[in-house]
Amino acid sequence: MSTRARRTIDRLADRYSGREAPRPLSGYLTVLAIYSGAAATGTALARLTGRRVPRLSPSDVLLLTTATHKLSRLLTKDAVTSPLRAPFTRYREPAGQGEVNEEVRASGTGHAFGELLVCPYSAAVWVATGLTAGMVFAPRLTRLVATTFTAVAGSDFLQLGYEAGKQHLDRISSAT
Repeated sequence: MSTRARRTIDRLADRYSGREAPRPLSGYLTVLAIYSGAAATGTALARLTGRRVPRLSPSDVLLLTTATHKLSRLLTKDAVTSPLRAPFTRYREPAGQGEVNEEVRASGTGHAFGELLVCPYSAAVWVATGLTAGMVFAPRLTRLVATTFTAVAGSDFLQLGYEAGKQHLDRISSAT
């Protein structure tokens, strides 16, 4: 990036957020450029290889939605995946059910990546894009992967429901 462009972005960032809470606008631009580049590359590859956009059924959309939810939470919150986030984040506290809360510790572009890695909502855009691209290039494998994460999400909800029911029964029995 040229010095002039960098100064322009820095001035914009200062006006946008002020000195008290600087925002890594150049880092966000980097993340946006990577996402846009990946999407454009996928689109170009699909065209070059003659791939067609598949017609997704409502059940495919539900499968991808549920898998996106679970995979984005797994990547951004699961204790086991914390080594992937560690270069950009700092552990804060447990968040229950095998999840952790972390805070971004990096600055600049690293801060932007850190925010992406601790926010399931932000990560979901990337995960959904990847799964949707998978439906273009490898639909059977993508459905298998999505089915796996959908099953894990369903299991999570059943585990939580089981625990809630158990706690409710314990409260009832201790009240009598």
